[in-house]
Amino acid sequence: MRPSSPPPVAESYNQRSMRPITIFLLSAFMLGAADYKAGVGRILITPEKPIYMSGYAGRNHPSEGAIHDLWAKALVIEDHKGARVVIVTTDLIGLPRGIADVVAARIQKEYGIERAHLVLNSSHTHTGPLVQHNLEILFELSPEDAQVVAEYSASLTDKLVTVVGAALKDLAPADLLFGNGRATFAINRRENTPNGVKIGENPKGPSDPDVPVLKVTAPDGKLRAVLFGYACHNTTLTGQFYKLSGDYAGFAQLAVEKNHSGATAMFVMLCGADQNPHPRSTIELAEQHGASLGSEVNRVLDEKLQRVRGPVRAAFQIVDLNFAPLTREAFESRLSESNIYRVRHAKAMLKLNDDRSPLARRYPYPVQAIQFGKDLTFVALGGEVVVDYVLRIKREFGSKGIIVAGYSNDVMSYIPSLRVLKEGGYEANDSMIYYGLPGPYDEHVEDRIMTTIRQVMKRVGRRQTAGQ
Repeated sequence: MRPSSPPPVAESYNQRSMRPITIFLLSAFMLGAADYKAGVGRILITPEKPIYMSGYAGRNHPSEGAIHDLWAKALVIEDHKGARVVIVTTDLIGLPRGIADVVAARIQKEYGIERAHLVLNSSHTHTGPLVQHNLEILFELSPEDAQVVAEYSASLTDKLVTVVGAALKDLAPADLLFGNGRATFAINRRENTPNGVKIGENPKGPSDPDVPVLKVTAPDGKLRAVLFGYACHNTTLTGQFYKLSGDYAGFAQLAVEKNHSGATAMFVMLCGADQNPHPRSTIELAEQHGASLGSEVNRVLDEKLQRVRGPVRAAFQIVDLNFAPLTREAFESRLSESNIYRVRHAKAMLKLNDDRSPLARRYPYPVQAIQFGKDLTFVALGGEVVVDYVLRIKREFGSKGIIVAGYSNDVMSYIPSLRVLKEGGYEANDSMIYYGLPGPYDEHVEDRIMTTIRQVMKRVGRRQTAGQ
C-alpha cells in the first residue's frame, strides 16, 4: 500500500495591507502587476495494487512495483476578467472518452469550468496502468484482474476532479512566460521496407524537435510551475518491463523539479505518434532521455522569455471522422487467422453486428484551441496524432507562440495524415484493431481535422500566416 498523496501546497503572493502606503506602492512598482492568476495541484495516481500495464500486447501478468510514482497535475490560469482554463496532465497511456467526458461533466458541475476550457492530456507512458475502455483488445483479463482495473479507473476519475479543485484553491497572482527549446532523441519510426512500412527507424522521416516551455511564476519571480512538451512516444521502456513509471517524461519532470525546489513540472505529450526514443530499451536510456529533456527545459527557464499577456479564449469542437467501408465478410475471414488480436477484434465486431448494434461508421473527434491574448495558442487534439499535423499547423499558423498537443481529451486511436494513410502500416491500419474500432479512417481524415482546426483557431483569434 502506498501512502496517500500530500495535499497540494498553495503558493500565493500576499500583499501586506498594514504596511505604510509608500512601501505598498514601491512594492507594486518593483514587482509589477501580475497579468493572471494561476493555481497548481498534484495528486498521486500510482496504483496501490499490482495491475495490468498498458501499451504492449506481450505482457502477461500485473505490475511489479514502480520505478517512480505516477501523477496527475493541474494548472489553472485565470485572466483579469475571471475567465479560466485548466490543463491537466497525467502519467497514463491515455484517457478514453468514457472517462474524460465524466471528468469534464463533474468539473463543470462542481467548479463551473466549461468543456472548452478544460484540457485532459496523457503522457502516453507504456509503463503505466491499464485504464478501462482504452486498448482493452490487448488483454483477456481474469475477473480478478478486471476488477482491479475497474477500481483503479473509478478512483482515477475521482482524483482527476479532486486535483482540479486543489489547483483552484491555489489561485494566486502569476505571470506567464513562454519559450522554446530543442530535443533530438526522437526518431521517425515508420521504416520503409520492400514489404511495406514497419515500425523501425527512419532517420530521414519527419520529426518535430521543438520543446515548448510555459513558465508560471509568482510576481516576485518565484517559479511555481512549468508546462513543457515533446513529440515522442514514451516507449524507451519496452514490454519486458513490469515496473510502473512515466518513462522519459517522468524522469524529465523529476529533473526539472529537482532543479527548482517547490515548483511543479508538467509534461504534455505533443504529436509524436510516429516517433520513438532513440536509442531505447533500458531504464538507463529512459533516465538519459529524461535528463536531457529536463536539462533543456531548465536551460530555457533561465533565458529571457516572451511575456504572455491578454484575455483567455477557448473553443472546443467535435468533428466526425468516417471509417473506410468494411463488410461482415471481412471480419469473418479473420477468424481463421493466427494473430490472436485480429481474431479477438473480429469476434468483437461480429458480436456487435449479431447484437443488432450496427458497427460505427464514424468517430466523434475532439479539437480544441486556447488563446492567451496575442502571445500563445494551445491546440489540443484527440488520439495518437502523427507529426505531420503539427508541422502543417505551424506552416499555416506560424511556429511562434504555439503548443500543439495530441493525446488530449480522448485517446481513441492513431490519427494518420493522408500521407501515412496512403503508405499504410501500423499507424494507419493495424493499430485500429487494438483500439477496438472497426477499421481505418477514410481518405478525408486529414482534411476534416484541418478544417476543424482552422474553425477553432478563428474562434479564438489565431490567424493563419500561410495559405491552406
